[in-house]
Amino acid sequence: MFLTAWRRCWFSSSLLRADTSGKPRERRDEILRLRREGKNGVDDTGSVHASGNQTCDGNKEQQQGKIAWDLETCLEVMDDKPSPGTLNENSEFLFSFGVIADIQYANLEDGYNYQGNRRRYYRHSLLHLQGAIEHWNKERILPCCVLQLGDIIDGYNAQYKASEKSLELVMNVFQMLKVPVHHTWGNHEFYNFSRDYLTNSKLNTKYLEDQIVHHPETVTSGNYYAYHFVPFPKFRFILLDAYDLSVLGVDQSSPKYQQCLKMLREHNPNLELNSPQGLSEPQFVQFNGGFSQEQLNWLNEVLTFSDTNQEKVVIVSHLPIYPEASDSVCLAWNYRDALTVIWAHECVVCFFAGHTHDGGYSEDPFGVHHINLEGVIETAPDSQAFGTVYVYPDKMMLKGRGRVPDRIMNYKKEKAFHF
Repeated sequence: MFLTAWRRCWFSSSLLRADTSGKPRERRDEILRLRREGKNGVDDTGSVHASGNQTCDGNKEQQQGKIAWDLETCLEVMDDKPSPGTLNENSEFLFSFGVIADIQYANLEDGYNYQGNRRRYYRHSLLHLQGAIEHWNKERILPCCVLQLGDIIDGYNAQYKASEKSLELVMNVFQMLKVPVHHTWGNHEFYNFSRDYLTNSKLNTKYLEDQIVHHPETVTSGNYYAYHFVPFPKFRFILLDAYDLSVLGVDQSSPKYQQCLKMLREHNPNLELNSPQGLSEPQFVQFNGGFSQEQLNWLNEVLTFSDTNQEKVVIVSHLPIYPEASDSVCLAWNYRDALTVIWAHECVVCFFAGHTHDGGYSEDPFGVHHINLEGVIETAPDSQAFGTVYVYPDKMMLKGRGRVPDRIMNYKKEKAFHF
C-alpha cells in the first residue's frame, strides 16, 4: 500500500528540525574559502569528508573565484539547447554532477533488444562514453562527480567469456575522467559477475562514502551495496542496491537465493521467469530485483538525519521506483516499500535511475522528481545520452545531451535554501 496522508503526517511529526538561525551567508563564504584552500574536515552536520576527491573541488585552479555563476554564464553553458526554464536573478550556482546510464558495452556488431524492436549499438557505446567524459573534462567548472547508473557492460560478454576484458576496457576509459565516478549495480553486472566478485572489483566505489559521526545507525551492515556521501555542504547523495533481493549473482545454494526465488515464484508463475505475461505485478521478473527491509531501514535512518539537518538528498538506483516515470515491467519488485520510506521525509529532491533505456520523468505527489535516464546502449552513433545536473539553492537543472532532455527540478518552495 502507498503511504497514506495520515501515516506520512505521523512519520513527519517525529522528525526533528534543525535551527536555521544564524549567519548562513557568512557560513557559506567560510565553506567556500576552505574548499578553495583544499581543506577537509567535519562540517556542522557531523559528516567526515575523508579525502579531497569526495568533494566538488575537481580542478581547484579552475574553480578558484568561479563558484558563483551569474545568469549570463549559466545561459552560456546551456547554449546548445533552449533553456528548460528561467533562473531567478538571485539564483547562484553551487555545484554540478554528471549522470550516465546503461552503457552495456560489448565487442559485438549492432543488435536488438529482446523484443527485437530497438537497435543496440554495442561497440559504439564505448565511443559515447568517451564523448561524455571529454565533455565533462572540458566543463568550465568541473562536475564534482559522475553517477554511473548501472549496466556498464552487456550480458553478452559472459556468453563470449569476455566479461573481465570488456570491463577492463570500459574502466580504462573512465580513468580519463578528472573527477570521481560512483558506480551502481544493475542486472547486467550480475549477468557477468557474482556479487562477491563485484564487491572486490573496481565497480565497488563504497570507499568514497562519508561517515556521519556519532550516528552508527547510518552505517550499512555490509550485506548490501549501498552508501551515502556529501559532495557539497547540505547536500547528500545516496546510492541504493536495487538487487539486494535478487536471484542474480547469488550462490544458488544460499538461503538468500532460495528466499528470493520463492518471492519471485509467488508473484510470477511463468515457466520463463523473465516473462511478465499475465502478471498483475509485471515488475516481478528475473531481470529486476528489490530492496531488503534491512536496507530500507538504513535508508530511513539516513533520510531522518538529512531531515533533521535540513539537507537536500539525491537518491540513485539502477531500478526506478515510480510507475508514472517508468514502464511497469522495469520497476523494482517492492517499489512501493521504497516510496513509503522516501515519502515519509521532506529532504529528497530527486531519484535517478536507469534500466528502461528509453527514459522517463515524473514528479510524484510529494514533490520528488523521478528521472529515468536514456540508455547509452540504444543511442545512435550520431546522437548522445548523458547529462550534467547544475545545482542551485532553489532547484536542480538537468542539462541533457543528445536524446536526454533538459529538466528543471524545483525544490519544495518552503524548503528552498537562502544563503
